[in-house]
Amino acid sequence: MKVSVIRPSSYEEDEIIFRCHTLSDDMDRLIHRLRYGEIKFTGYDEHGISTIVASDIYYFETVDNKVFAYCRQSVYEVKERLYQLEDVIEELPFMRISKSMIVNIEKILHISPALGGRFEAVLENDEKVIISRLYVPILKNKLGVR
Repeated sequence: MKVSVIRPSSYEEDEIIFRCHTLSDDMDRLIHRLRYGEIKFTGYDEHGISTIVASDIYYFETVDNKVFAYCRQSVYEVKERLYQLEDVIEELPFMRISKSMIVNIEKILHISPALGGRFEAVLENDEKVIISRLYVPILKNKLGVR
């Protein structure tokens, strides 16, 4: 892929042009991010209220009817339900991997088979999460794994 940067004259508007044979999912996400900016969430922890950038989130999990966003070293409660989060992050590299969890697939280091047709994913922060067998084929497809 070739990348070029051309500085316009001072009276011209900034412009980004993508010239490609096919639009990949990565390029589509990049275009979405450029158009709409980074998606952010409001998170609550013992220190108060924080803004969390979606790309910093490793996964969302429901525990005792509360939804938590897990980042590298912090955990935040978010007020949205998982089904609401799915609508907000549908253009981002997140996917549901069980009834109670949505994972950021860009944070997955590797996956391996587990018992009962399930898979285990190891994330960049060394946490392990279980992928329900219902979601294994979808995840493999998204990751380009056979």
